[in-house]
Amino acid sequence: MKRLFAFLLAALTIFVIYYDLSKGTLPADDEQTIEATSMTNTTEPFFEMKVNPGDTVLSIIEQKLNGPIPVSITDVITDFSNLNNGLKPEELKYGEIYKFPIYSSKN
Repeated sequence: MKRLFAFLLAALTIFVIYYDLSKGTLPADDEQTIEATSMTNTTEPFFEMKVNPGDTVLSIIEQKLNGPIPVSITDVITDFSNLNNGLKPEELKYGEIYKFPIYSSKN
């Protein structure tokens, strides 16, 4: 009797594991997901500059301003990506020309 009970328990455990991995036990999210895109201001002032070895987005903008950047780093990254079709700042290649946002130092 103990062997039969152990066999049934093992079979049930294997079935539960199989069912959980194949179909899942959590309800499926049947809602259609819609990606939201923000309408950013593309007329944002910018300047174009050729990148030299060792340059970063922050260093180029600081050179242009001759001082610290008056906005947060997150804003700089977002504005740079928007101006350059979603390019991330860490994907800069030297010798290429990119658009950089212009910030006034009076902000």
